[in-house]
Amino acid sequence: MTPLPAEGRVRAVVEGVSPVVDGGRFPVKRVIGDRLVVEADAFADGHDVVVVELLHAAPDGRESDRIPMEPLGNDRWRAELPLDTLGRHAFAVTARVDPFATWRRDLAKWRDAGQDLTQELIVGANLVEAAAARTAGADARALSAAAARLRGTGSQAARARAGLDERLARRMHRNADRSREARSPDYPVFVDPVHARFSTWYELFPRSASPKPGRHGTLRDVIRRLDYVAGLGFDVLYLPPIHPIGHTHRKGPNNRTTASPGDPGVPWAIGAAEGGHTAVHPELGTLADVDALVTAAARTGVRVALDIAFQVSPDHPWAREHPEWFRRLPDGTIRYAENPPKKYEDIYPFDFDTPAWQELWTELLGVFRFWMSHGVRIFRVDNPHTKAFPFWEWAIAELKRADPDVLFLSEAFTRPKVMYRLAKLGFSQSYTYYTWRTGKQELIDYFEEITRPPVSDIFRPNVWPNTPDILHESLQHGGRPAFALRVVLAATLAASYGIYGPAYELAERVPREPGSEEYLDSEKYQIRHWDLEREDSLAPLIGRLNAIRRSHPALQTNERLVFHETSGDHLLAYSKRTADGSDVVLTIVNLDPHHAHAGSVVLDLPALGLESGSTYEVHDLLDGATYRWWGATNYVELAPQVRPAHVFEVRR
Repeated sequence: MTPLPAEGRVRAVVEGVSPVVDGGRFPVKRVIGDRLVVEADAFADGHDVVVVELLHAAPDGRESDRIPMEPLGNDRWRAELPLDTLGRHAFAVTARVDPFATWRRDLAKWRDAGQDLTQELIVGANLVEAAAARTAGADARALSAAAARLRGTGSQAARARAGLDERLARRMHRNADRSREARSPDYPVFVDPVHARFSTWYELFPRSASPKPGRHGTLRDVIRRLDYVAGLGFDVLYLPPIHPIGHTHRKGPNNRTTASPGDPGVPWAIGAAEGGHTAVHPELGTLADVDALVTAAARTGVRVALDIAFQVSPDHPWAREHPEWFRRLPDGTIRYAENPPKKYEDIYPFDFDTPAWQELWTELLGVFRFWMSHGVRIFRVDNPHTKAFPFWEWAIAELKRADPDVLFLSEAFTRPKVMYRLAKLGFSQSYTYYTWRTGKQELIDYFEEITRPPVSDIFRPNVWPNTPDILHESLQHGGRPAFALRVVLAATLAASYGIYGPAYELAERVPREPGSEEYLDSEKYQIRHWDLEREDSLAPLIGRLNAIRRSHPALQTNERLVFHETSGDHLLAYSKRTADGSDVVLTIVNLDPHHAHAGSVVLDLPALGLESGSTYEVHDLLDGATYRWWGATNYVELAPQVRPAHVFEVRR
């Protein structure tokens, strides 16, 4: 015989709750100040009134008041939860049959139909008396008095008015019997700082920051570069690894397998006699210089992000002290890093299958904590997809448990499901495939994928048109106009974007060899000197774009991104707007860096908050020009050498 349920009188059902990631296995991501919109299906057998409520537990475990959910129709319910505290929250949806609300609804119908109410008023009095017995104090006294009125000798009309009193309804709701309510599982939500969603990154190599050609740059030189970075409107300064660089198998310029005396090596070949992941390369400076940089950056409104690369040079102290952390070949030597046909003879990867995995995990966690103790709250993590998933889930949860403001950018150019898994495990942002999406339809398809649920509930894109590893062929062959249009796209399509500079603003575009995405004379292998005052620099355009992003809230989120129809394959049009419609930005880009293109743009007017046939102004935030448009279809012409794009503020 099938056993009876523990409680067979739970008549309501809760299902179809959203937003939920993998049944609640992972948290939904939001930022502080957001309102979490929760929906659910809730219903019961029969025709009784069903009350549906949203429950919330803050990171400190404190439970908020129950939030009533409003019906949307077809047994779908909705409520909004304000998120005003950093950290891990939880929510649940409850539903119950409400005998008093059902009685109250039916009493009004019977009264209006002129029916005798004698028995119904007694039923109501019994319900109110039961509620009075469940509580104490003022509510108990008020409910007892209300029950007496329902049983009293007054007219049925007067007693019915007492039963339908709103104050009585509120007291009955407050003291309802919830012992038989249905409840969903508790679903997690992690609330990050606002800059987890909206950030503007600038990457530079400190060793190339010297104002004097031929001199190794220092962290103090980076401090002097801060006004330039902040002046361009960037709020995150990302530094590749700043640690001592190994000498064994050091790479020379352009990835030569042998280095000459004086070649600086690759910053990602971490560790030498001077120390490892918690040391500073002596030619860059000291820990005191790191502290000074973090402090100076904060004064300019810039946050410092450090690269965390969990791999070592053969000269790293860990390679000598902890050989059990590395994979060995049959001849006893440690296997260096490989990505066939690429070889990285100057790097040893960790073996996350080692029997000593617990000691390895603990040591790696300590690297983050060390730099957090020096004021760093943002980390760009190198190749996290080549490390164990369980490690990231544990490490990020452990770090954010005490420091919910710390952020992690995943540099995982890998398969989509792997990228999304890393996001679920706790990475705050991720690099994307934007670098390789250059055509109109592939841009539309990709951004519609990553800016809409369910992906957008866990994955925050950070788009980069270039990196030290990636010089895309569109930049190699498109010249300065290609750099201009790609940065416009990045800055307006995504709430977070970054550039590797000064290579980007100076349109560095010569590959190491034809067909390669590697730069010729890459900073990964040698020190470069950059002329930041060049007349052809894109710095003015980039600074203007970042100023637009700061002043237009519509561009500070990935929500409500809408693509609009254009004629031809070279014009791409899209808009963003705030939830209240107070800020609307429409961007139109010529995707061809070589030729001018003209055509019609057919706008989705409701997406812009406009009515059909309305007249409105579009004000170009790049050059100040204003145009008066009418209706959905209008004409644009963009010449890449003159104006690669319009970034319009739409004015009703």
